[in-house]
Amino acid sequence: MSAQLLISGVIFGLSLASIYFLISVGLSLCFGLMRIISLDQLLYYSVGAFLAYTVSTLTGNFWLGLIAGVAVGVMLALAVERLIFRRIYERELTFSMITSFGILLGGIGAIKGIWGVVPKPVPVPFDNQISLFGTDIPVYRLLVVVLAGLVYGGIWLFLNRTIIGKAIRAGIEDMEHVEGLGINAARLFTITFVLAGALSALAGGLYAPLIMVDPHMGLEVLAFVFMVVIIGGLGSIKGTLYSSLLVGQVVSIGSLIYAPLAVMAPFAMMLLILLVRPTGLFGAALAK
Repeated sequence: MSAQLLISGVIFGLSLASIYFLISVGLSLCFGLMRIISLDQLLYYSVGAFLAYTVSTLTGNFWLGLIAGVAVGVMLALAVERLIFRRIYERELTFSMITSFGILLGGIGAIKGIWGVVPKPVPVPFDNQISLFGTDIPVYRLLVVVLAGLVYGGIWLFLNRTIIGKAIRAGIEDMEHVEGLGINAARLFTITFVLAGALSALAGGLYAPLIMVDPHMGLEVLAFVFMVVIIGGLGSIKGTLYSSLLVGQVVSIGSLIYAPLAVMAPFAMMLLILLVRPTGLFGAALAK
């Protein structure tokens, strides 16, 4: 394998890891605070991508499409949380997983009804490239990595420097004590769920120019997102970041070595990690 090919693979892996992180961090937040598995986050991911396609096609401005996708993802997540999840928070974990998967499948059907079943291309907002050790690297992929890094920094500041963020962190540790202090748990749940939906929609919008936007794009990343969350540890934001980087690089480098490894290697890595640490790299104590 040449050095140029390896560098390209690493950059591709970083951009892929950035998308996995943006989707998975919402799942981790929802599990950590509400103890639900919110597979409907993959619906907001798809909606963000399709809104980016529609608005950028109509206006010629990708960034307006990205903003529109995030805005619609937020509104959709708010509606789902208020109308559906508030009724099932106290049910068993598997019930939330089945319910959210049903929402995802229903949303895919709605997407097919609105946009059809033919994959849609989204133009890259700019096709500039920079040379890195003699290898041409698309600037947009680097931008995706930078934006994901900024999102992680923003989430860290939100959880550690704001009153609402500290309440969410406390709720992840012990929700009963938080409610005992007079904090509105339902409001914390809504804020967390909507934030997760916004990040998922942002992931879809950012990834849209790098793929063909397809109604089943949420299902296509489902297994990898699950692997990221499980490897990192349910409820751990730091674990989600590290596992995203691991899975992204394994998929990218594995595909360069031998194409089937792009699918096989992440599963093998997950099994090995779980044999050593059954709760993941940074699994929460409650997960044990």
